[in-house]
Amino acid sequence: MNVEVLPALITEKSIIQRMMELYQYDFSEFENIDLDEHGCFGYLYLDYYWVEADRHPFLVRVDSKLAGFVLVNQYTYLPGSQYSVAEFFILRKYRKYGIGRQVAFHIFDLFCGCWEIHQVHTNSVAQQFWRSVIRAYTENNYAETVMEDTDWTGIVQCFDNTAKLRS
Repeated sequence: MNVEVLPALITEKSIIQRMMELYQYDFSEFENIDLDEHGCFGYLYLDYYWVEADRHPFLVRVDSKLAGFVLVNQYTYLPGSQYSVAEFFILRKYRKYGIGRQVAFHIFDLFCGCWEIHQVHTNSVAQQFWRSVIRAYTENNYAETVMEDTDWTGIVQCFDNTAKLRS
């Protein structure tokens, strides 16, 4: 399978917006979110990914077919962190083939610095995925913490890929 991770153009925002509904539908199993009066979950921050320099939208394609998206930003909770995966979605059809791992590695390689990756307490599948991916990417050189404050409640993995990418 040929996996591509490409910056999403403003003309592709509606594609991510539609896939975001699928993502949030999946996520509704773990969070207490409801549809709005139009039958949509919505995503308040999507427009900002094309107007703010510290937000980066990506589309994922597998064999030229849409397969997911990744939203990276620089809104972090822990001191010293620079990058965060705000949202990460791979269509169910493409899961369990290592595509998510390949996409995550590619995204990490695009941005050199200190990362934090978040998962809600109730999403054990995401926790397993990210632990496995980050363990492999960092060769087990990462820290994990549980945050419980007004900004974020959940699991956070942190790592610095600066040395890996400069060597």
